[in-house]
Amino acid sequence: MQKKSVLLADDDIDDREMFEEILADNHQVELVGSVENGQELLSFLTENGSTQLPDLIVLDHNMPKMNGIQTLEALKKNESYQHIPVVIFSTYCDNKLLSECTNLGAAMVFTKPSSFDEYEQMITAFLDVIPAS
Repeated sequence: MQKKSVLLADDDIDDREMFEEILADNHQVELVGSVENGQELLSFLTENGSTQLPDLIVLDHNMPKMNGIQTLEALKKNESYQHIPVVIFSTYCDNKLLSECTNLGAAMVFTKPSSFDEYEQMITAFLDVIPAS
């Protein structure tokens, strides 16, 4: 079975490292890129998308330069990327954010975990949105 690929955008280095550590132990999924904001994510896709697009994109909501919602909008407007499931996570997730992300096409929205175990549970939950090949 081929590993599924995930692309992450989060400006918090500690969260990116925790995410990377959890996925390193997962034999079904690999992290193909980890960037600091939406602009870097779109650049990554432009530079690497011709060879292989990720199976899932994970976006932090609060990022500098281009936040998660702005990035989600750009992804869903681009025919090359709009089919890729996108998960948004944020330190604070209220009904307004949940509604906005869902309306823009996010597959899932999570409150950012505060512990390693909660991170593992969140990652396990959103891996379910990766389409079967």
